[in-house]
Formats: sequence, C-alpha cells, structure tokens
Amino acid sequence: MRVRVPRIRHRRRWIVGGGVALVTTLAVAAGVALHHPAPVGYYVSARAQDRFLRAYERAMADLPQPDRTLDVRTSFGVVRVYHFAGADSSPAAPLLLLPGRAAPSPVWADNLPSLLRTRSVYTVDLLGEPGMSVQQRPIGSARDHAQWLHELLRGLPDERLHLLGLSIGGWTAMNLVAHRPEKVASVVLLDPVLVFTDLSPAAIVRSIPASVRWFPRSWRDDFASWTANGAPVEDVPVAEMIEAGMQSYVLKLSAPERLTDEQLAGVRVPVLTLLAGRSRMHDTAAGAAHARRVLPHAVVKVYPEASHAINGEHPERIAADIAAHLAPLP
Repeated sequence: MRVRVPRIRHRRRWIVGGGVALVTTLAVAAGVALHHPAPVGYYVSARAQDRFLRAYERAMADLPQPDRTLDVRTSFGVVRVYHFAGADSSPAAPLLLLPGRAAPSPVWADNLPSLLRTRSVYTVDLLGEPGMSVQQRPIGSARDHAQWLHELLRGLPDERLHLLGLSIGGWTAMNLVAHRPEKVASVVLLDPVLVFTDLSPAAIVRSIPASVRWFPRSWRDDFASWTANGAPVEDVPVAEMIEAGMQSYVLKLSAPERLTDEQLAGVRVPVLTLLAGRSRMHDTAAGAAHARRVLPHAVVKVYPEASHAINGEHPERIAADIAAHLAPLP
C-alpha cells in the first residue's frame, strides 16, 4: 500500500504537544489533582466532547491515512489503535507509539513520515485519556497500567512489537516491560519522565496552575512554552485538540510512580534512550548516567540542543537512530 506523506508544518507545533501533554501528569505527580466522584475518566458534557472530537478530526487530517482502525477490548476498556502500513510493506515487527499524557494519536504527525520509511506503525490513544479510547474500569496502579497495555498487545495480530514512548509514554513502555514483557521486542524512549530521574522541582511547581482546566488557556500556553525552553506556542490543529481535551476531559488515573532500579535492571529487551540535553523536565545528565548504570547494555544518547519537545525538533534524526536500533532486530 502506498503511504501518503502529509506536508510537514513548522515544527513549533510540537511545542504545544510536548509541553501541554505533560501538565496533568506533573500535577498528579505533585499530589494536587482535584477530587472527582466518577471512577473512570469522563467528558464534562456532551458539548465539550463534541468540541474535542471536532478538533481531533481536524488534527487527524495531518497524519497519513491509516489502512486499519482498530478498537481493541481490554478488561479496563476499549483502546483505539491506528495502523499505518510501512512504505516497504516489511513483515518486520511494527512500532507501537505511546504518546505523552493528554495527547492522542495526532501528535505523531511530524514523526510518522520518517518512521514509516523504516517499518509499519501503530499509534495508540492512551486509555483513560482524551481520545477515542473508552475507559470502563478504574486504573489504580502501575500494574493496572501495564495490564491494559499488555492486553492491547495481546489483541493485535503481530507476534512481537517494538514500543516507542514519548515523555509519559516512555514510562508507560518501561512500566509494561517491568510487569508484562511477553510481546515486546524492544523499547525506544524519547525524553521519558519518571524512568531514570525524578521530575524537576521547577516543572512540578510550574505545572500546578496550568493543570486546572478552568484557568485561562494562557497559563497552559506559558507552561508549554517553558517546557520547550521559551519557544512560542502556535494555534495549530494538534494544539487545539490538546487544549480541547484538557478543557473537556477529567482524568481518573493513578499517578505514575518512578520505576525502581530493581525493575529497570530486570528489563531484558533492547532499549534505546534518546534524551533532550536541555530538557527542563528533569536532570538530563543524571538521567543519562543512571540509565547507563542500571541498563549497561542499553544505548543512551543525548541530543545536546533538544528541549523536551525533542520529537518535533529532531524527527529525522530520531528516525535514523531508531532505524539503526531496529536493524539487527526482527
């Protein structure tokens, strides 16, 4: 199948996707999430959901056309997955992309064209987040997070898959291999949070006012710009989608807990870690040193000039590093 490669917009769009996607994660980790009685995530109103779905549809137009759309049932809910056939129709194990918090599949628009030159790709709308997945049972622990993702992988036809996790998606990937690694061929991490280091105090403090959905949008935009080291935020479809999701959807998920050294040392699949040298989310130098210590056989690279918006700043370089990582693997 021929892959339609969309026109790539200015990469500053990813400043919004990379920064705002972390706001809720940081606030929950800081212990400031507001109480809501519902046991699972929900939209605050039908009107708010409609606004988000319109924004989601507009943002999806920037992606290549998926050749399959799957809704996979797990014991925690129904997970929306899109499959994009690679340009060479390779039978190799596909990539499965796990995004940052509050940022469903359209946030990968800038990365898909180059990744699809390597092999086929799945994108996932994380369960319990704004998107097309539907949470039906509380996700209250790290094991719960791992279990629904394991059940998703088990529901896909591929024998093995390579995971690519961005930000909190990196934690989601490593949490899975720490608990249920059965179908995972390898893991690629893009500036992951709560895997090798704690969140920086500045990130936690700055996220608190930006995490309240009824506060002005400018507060979230300021935080998004800060995570991308001061780059401006632009109004583009993916930004509108993330904003609509944060305004309309209430998350009911357990806070991610930093993985222990014992859990990391127990990982047996190949791991490629790409860290942002100027990330404000954590201490990159400490994270790189820790990653090399607890995963001595993993490959750890630091992009010196990258911010936490690394995926949008360096899509071609990331794709090349991933291709090299995957080359000797099935």
